[in-house]
Amino acid sequence: MNAARRRRVLARVVVIAALVAVAPAAAAEEPTTPTPIVPVSVRPLTAIESGRNDANPVWARSGKLIAFERSRGDRKEIVVARADGTIVYTIYYQASQAGKEPKFFFPGLAEDVSYNAGIAWSPAGDRLAFTSNGGTGNYDVYVHELGGNKTTRLTDHKEKDGQADWSPVTDQLVFVSGRTGKGDLYLVDVASRALTRLTWGTNPFLYPQWSPDGTKVTVLHGSNDNHDVYVIGDVRRPAETLRALTTWTHDDLRPVWSPDGKKIAFYSNYNTAGDPKTWAILVIAADGSDPTDGPGLAAKVVATGVVPDVERGPAWLPDSAGIVYVKDDRAEYNPLYLADLVRGTNVVIKTDTKMNHDVTCSVDGVIAFRAQVDQWDQVFVARLKE
Repeated sequence: MNAARRRRVLARVVVIAALVAVAPAAAAEEPTTPTPIVPVSVRPLTAIESGRNDANPVWARSGKLIAFERSRGDRKEIVVARADGTIVYTIYYQASQAGKEPKFFFPGLAEDVSYNAGIAWSPAGDRLAFTSNGGTGNYDVYVHELGGNKTTRLTDHKEKDGQADWSPVTDQLVFVSGRTGKGDLYLVDVASRALTRLTWGTNPFLYPQWSPDGTKVTVLHGSNDNHDVYVIGDVRRPAETLRALTTWTHDDLRPVWSPDGKKIAFYSNYNTAGDPKTWAILVIAADGSDPTDGPGLAAKVVATGVVPDVERGPAWLPDSAGIVYVKDDRAEYNPLYLADLVRGTNVVIKTDTKMNHDVTCSVDGVIAFRAQVDQWDQVFVARLKE
């Protein structure tokens, strides 16, 4: 064998040896199941008690107070507690014009069930807005001053008003009213009670939410089976700046702004199997730069097989990099999951609670949620990290 041929043979041997050497390393890089998240702490917000149901927790913007709905039989009330679970106030009665004190009843899936309290905090955390029929059968928006024991009725109409959200920068509420016969958005000034109509729709507008900078509003709009996500780009020019962010045939529900105001998360019954009862979470750009339908919008799915929390919407982490949600897994009692938007993973959160629902997250990253204990709903809080 001449020298040139010997060099060619040796070169092939070296290449084959190198491929054999790297094969085990390549196999070791196969994807692995993400490690479950074990919270630093998980506890009931208040003492566990049978005979009552707690639901729909809502953090004040400071993260120091939390309000939720509590039901005992026909008694319906809003409870305000500190983050450590200490109850500081309970809203139960509202004086009527006749001087009586009827009970508060909140609208929800049925007229006589306290399901959707519609709790909304003022920016300073010193007042609460909510919806009540005041014991008279007519649903309106009220504001309660914490510590002052004063409740102000902001709206007074024979048709229902509700689903209010408080601007993060002004003393205004955006809410849904049935006074137009369809369900339209209005602004109400808390001090003057002056109303400004924002929409003129042939179908209802539902669940409005202010952007973090207080200039825009995201809202649902559409029919019972096909809602789409819309944004009012400037509440001073609502008709001119109303824009659809989704336009497909799938039902989209409960859009929520990310804390940084750059994204909007929402539930959708889009899925490859075409099952209208199977839900996902999508995240899209708030500026409308993403596709509104088709494969481009479908590519924005960040979690599949979720239980939609329609009253609160997807629960963003304060850094806008993750969303906590409930997995539709009855065998595992509907556990909490984290959709990590940076890594593109979905990881179970080991809270050891059952039948979770109503997830929300504070500015400090503390998760509050509803879970069942002996068939009664209780509010729990979990801290993912120190």
